[in-house]
Amino acid sequence: QVQLVESGGGLVQAGGSLRLSCVVSGFAFSSYGMAWFRQAPGKEREFVGGVAWSTSITVYADSVKGRFTISRDNAKNTVDLQMNSLKPEDTAVYYCARSRYRGGRWYSSDMEYWGKGTLVTVSS
Repeated sequence: QVQLVESGGGLVQAGGSLRLSCVVSGFAFSSYGMAWFRQAPGKEREFVGGVAWSTSITVYADSVKGRFTISRDNAKNTVDLQMNSLKPEDTAVYYCARSRYRGGRWYSSDMEYWGKGTLVTVSS
């Protein structure tokens, strides 16, 4: 059974930092790309960052580039999202997702499994 479980969300002031973590099980973690998406109230889910099966290949949405860092530990079956310099517009539910592929394709439709999400709230 595939499981993706996010943690680390919470309330933080603008300019602060949070680290999200996603623990996965039920599949060969090192063979698939992993990504973080987010969905703000009243908005569509959007891509935040992705990391290919090879841990050195990462990609980010322009809105978070330079502030967020995605990383994975293939030995621990985890994928993390370090979020710095947070802004109120980063407020959203953040989802961990597993790609159908090793990497390189980061649309929602390219994801096969999703976690239930963790809420990040950034106050101004």
